[in-house]
Amino acid sequence: MLDALLFDLDGTLTDTDKLHLLAMQQLLLEEGRVFTEAEFDAHVSGRANADLCRYLFPDRPVSEHQQFADRKEARFRALSPTLQPTAGLLRLLEHAERQRIGVAVVTNAPRANAVHMLGAMGLNERFEHVLVAEELARAKPDPLPYLTGLERLQARAAQSLAFEDSVPGVKAASGAGIFTVGLSTSQRPEALLEAGAQLVVKDFEDERLWALIGRMSG
Repeated sequence: MLDALLFDLDGTLTDTDKLHLLAMQQLLLEEGRVFTEAEFDAHVSGRANADLCRYLFPDRPVSEHQQFADRKEARFRALSPTLQPTAGLLRLLEHAERQRIGVAVVTNAPRANAVHMLGAMGLNERFEHVLVAEELARAKPDPLPYLTGLERLQARAAQSLAFEDSVPGVKAASGAGIFTVGLSTSQRPEALLEAGAQLVVKDFEDERLWALIGRMSG
């Protein structure tokens, strides 16, 4: 039986990459630095703030890294008062509720962003657990966040599904032994498959996904 559904947040529950890119571009432009979408895809998408700040400011102290990260996330929240759930997400959450399948968010985003984003989608009461990397010993691409999610839901990896849109996220979920479904919202399907995704879909309406859920629930 299908025990659990574990979801990444940014780019998976809702498409936010362009908003994060805009927030970073605005802040970096204030310092006279141009930041491209290609850089974002290569060094930011799916990664924890500590990783992206090490890339952006290798010579600055960690205290300044945190200050920039806090400013970036505050700017992102200001740019996203409302957010649209990915197509098919509400259908999937309703199915999970009917079938008593555990659901959790597993994200590299900070807690403040997770609370904001779920509220902006009207979903802040829909998930049993929201795990954020800043409260764990290691972030994605380490499998620890997903292993922790399984533990919190008292679920088995072999009877669970994970949903991810980034290479680090796919590596984390597949590294935890979970069948990982990639969403091609921010990366090429080939990149997600190479990282370990076993199925890549555009959104949660894909009939191949529902066929998979049917097989795992039977």
